[in-house]
Amino acid sequence: MISRRFFLSALLALFAALSIPAFGPANAAAEPPTVTFRKVFKSSYPEFVEIKVNQAGSGTFDIRQLDEEANPSPFEIGAPLAQRIFDLAQKLHYFQGLDLDLHRRIANLGEKTFTYQKGAETHRVVFNYTLDESATQLLNIFEGLSRQVTDQSNLERVMRYDHLGVNDALVQLETDFNNKLLPEPERLLPTLDRLAADSTYIEIARQRARTLAGKIRGSH
Repeated sequence: MISRRFFLSALLALFAALSIPAFGPANAAAEPPTVTFRKVFKSSYPEFVEIKVNQAGSGTFDIRQLDEEANPSPFEIGAPLAQRIFDLAQKLHYFQGLDLDLHRRIANLGEKTFTYQKGAETHRVVFNYTLDESATQLLNIFEGLSRQVTDQSNLERVMRYDHLGVNDALVQLETDFNNKLLPEPERLLPTLDRLAADSTYIEIARQRARTLAGKIRGSH
């Protein structure tokens, strides 16, 4: 009886050990694919931008100067925008064997990288400037997301630490909205509504927040 128990225990342990390596890759394969945009442009502000999104619209952003520590923060985008990003990536063959750069002597506009990752599969393309229409559209989306995140972060910072700077932050945000640079301006509405309702801020800023919130709502 003892030897039989020992045999069964050893057999179960062997099966468990064999299942471990098979379990890891299966989980990795189940993870949704991601598209990542990175831009490195020394002596600019910001010098480093990295935005990663998956097909569900979940992602991270890391926007900073190069001498600052990496600090990816979570954020969300809507399903339609996420689908648009992956549709454009598909048009670009998920960046596999792709050459986007113009290969002409032009000004340095920052090193840009698109990366597609699905499980163990990874493809990327690096360029300074491109004339490819799909790549330009994808670039504009990510540049817009970078601006949108920066505008919102700046507004929330001054709302917390510098009440006198709130109106200036709103002017910048409104300018970007009017120039149609923000991919999902509706995500700014909770912050704008909170500002507009808070009497600790100057009335000119509160009124600007109300007006901008109305414009955003009216654009949909």
